[in-house]
Amino acid sequence: MSDAFVIFCSCGSPEEAEKLASVLVNERLAACVNIVPGIHSVYRWNDKIETATEFLLIIKSAADRLAEIQSRLETLHSYDTPEVVAIPIVAGSPKYLAWLRRQIEA
Repeated sequence: MSDAFVIFCSCGSPEEAEKLASVLVNERLAACVNIVPGIHSVYRWNDKIETATEFLLIIKSAADRLAEIQSRLETLHSYDTPEVVAIPIVAGSPKYLAWLRRQIEA
C-alpha cells in the first residue's frame, strides 16, 4: 500500500483554482494538481438546494502532507466550508509514486 493520496477540492472560479493549485505545488504540498473545469454541482446549503458551476482540483500528495494541505485550503479558499476530501491511492505505478514523493520533499 502506498502513502499517496488524491485530494478533491472544488472552487468557484478558474482564478481561485489556479491560485490554490499554484500555492500547493509551489509550497511542495502537492506533486501535481489537475484543474477540471465546468463541474456542475448540486448541493444543499443553508437548507436550500443550490447549483453551481465549479472547478475541481485533483491534488496528488502524500499522507504526511494532508493536514497542511487542509489547513492551507481552509485559509486561502473563498468558501466558508471548502471541500477537502482525501482518498488513499492503494496502488499505482511505482515510477509515478516515486516521482510524486520526490516532488513534495523539501
